[in-house]
Amino acid sequence: MPRLEADVYRGFELALHDPGIALITFNQPERLNGMTQDMKRDLTEVLVMSQMDESVRVVVFTGSGRAFSAGDDISGKPRESAGARALAQRVPAGHDSPIGTYEGLRMLSQSLNLAIRNLDKMTIAAINGVAIQTGMSLALSCDFRIASTEARIGSGTLRYALMPDEGGHFLLIQMMGVPKTMDFLMRNRIVSGQEAFDLGLVHEVVSPDELLPRTLALARELAVGPQVAMRLLKRSIYTAAETTFAHALDDIATKTAISDHHPDAREGVKAFQEKRSPKFG
Repeated sequence: MPRLEADVYRGFELALHDPGIALITFNQPERLNGMTQDMKRDLTEVLVMSQMDESVRVVVFTGSGRAFSAGDDISGKPRESAGARALAQRVPAGHDSPIGTYEGLRMLSQSLNLAIRNLDKMTIAAINGVAIQTGMSLALSCDFRIASTEARIGSGTLRYALMPDEGGHFLLIQMMGVPKTMDFLMRNRIVSGQEAFDLGLVHEVVSPDELLPRTLALARELAVGPQVAMRLLKRSIYTAAETTFAHALDDIATKTAISDHHPDAREGVKAFQEKRSPKFG
């Protein structure tokens, strides 16, 4: 089976770290890591490959320069991609008509955030700087978010009479509730890392120098955990957030029928009895 490969792709670089950490760095700092449809399609393909490559356990996203990602690249200037590896075939970007916008969002832009949320391996956003609209939605789609003190996070779409059309509104409501989301979006708020922490949008705030080391430390912590149980639990947590109590109970019972009989469960119990740290597969 093809494995995920470290390389330079269209708009980002991929590095692999032990034990099973895929580090994706957006590498267009001169454009504030603005995203193109080609970049989104390649990112989606990397996530599919990460899902199917059992050596990958955690996926980390971060940016270079002053930005995590300042949104879509709307400069209209051609982007130099010589030497970059293309994973997905170029397709029309859409947005040339109402139905084109609808399909472009569903098939290209929104599908990236769905791919992040559907990945049952753990994901972390290391928000180094500006994370606006597309960048914000991508970060909120991850399971964990660590922000630099230099981070700036928001949507800002109403400044251009546009919509937060990649799922950010849904994710903000999940994390903050309707009143705070209404204030956040309608008033075009762009908040600091500390303000984002106070609002419940990020898990930690650290200095710029600490951001990547702290993120990789968290990634390593997650990567050595019981992967099957963690992946099943991740799915159950998101299911529970969007369903009834009865459905959530049935869902986790079904998944427990798998995890209870996995070798990791036997190792966990044995390690407890022997008063040692478990060594999960």
